[in-house]
Amino acid sequence: MKQKLFVVGDVHGQITMFKELLQHWNPEEEQLVLVGDLGDRGEDPKACFELARELVEEQDAICLKGNHEDMLLNFINIPGQYAANYKMNGGMVTINSFIDTEGKAVDAYELAASLNSKVPWLKPFIENLPLYFEWGNYIIAHAGVDLTIEDWRNTRDMDYVWIREGFYDQPNTTGKTIIFGHTVTAMLHGSNRNTEIWKTEDGKIGIDGGAVYGGTLHGIVLDADGIIDQYSIENTGFAFNDLLRKE
Repeated sequence: MKQKLFVVGDVHGQITMFKELLQHWNPEEEQLVLVGDLGDRGEDPKACFELARELVEEQDAICLKGNHEDMLLNFINIPGQYAANYKMNGGMVTINSFIDTEGKAVDAYELAASLNSKVPWLKPFIENLPLYFEWGNYIIAHAGVDLTIEDWRNTRDMDYVWIREGFYDQPNTTGKTIIFGHTVTAMLHGSNRNTEIWKTEDGKIGIDGGAVYGGTLHGIVLDADGIIDQYSIENTGFAFNDLLRKE
């Protein structure tokens, strides 16, 4: 195992920012960890999924399952039940990046079937994404862990990708530093203008800077003692907007 980690926040389809951030990654020394939410909204979700898959298969990167991967998998498996929720959360941007639906009247079942037939690797890729990655004194999970229970390892699968209350608002008694995305740091800071990394004295580090909303894509480098480097790519494409309502 490498002696350092390079942890990347929520990408959400921002392939240009993703590639720019990875220029700071040293594959020889740093284990790459992606916290999930590769697609839905953004510039090119397909390219982000393809790059993440390549990094996992060829560079032994760790890509965690995010709530948006969870929604996509639910849509593929049970489109009639989950289509509305997925579309409401930016899912059509991902679907349209994989299959061209422009000007076509396609129902949810057809879309799910098309994804399975035209992108056969996508479903198994998502199904095999781990829920968390434990490395020394660090826990990395997309949304966090349940800090209201005695042993964080008993966190429900759903909470690893969806939890907010019960995690960031609770004391961290795990003895480990917990790195997470999902909840935009602007919300945690209580300011729409602040997309910096969020850190607490008890060892919680939030790195979702709301890149797709005109915020920041964060990458942090850690060794056994803590953060040793930090890289931030600003989204200059449009004004920072409405981050506190992000799912």
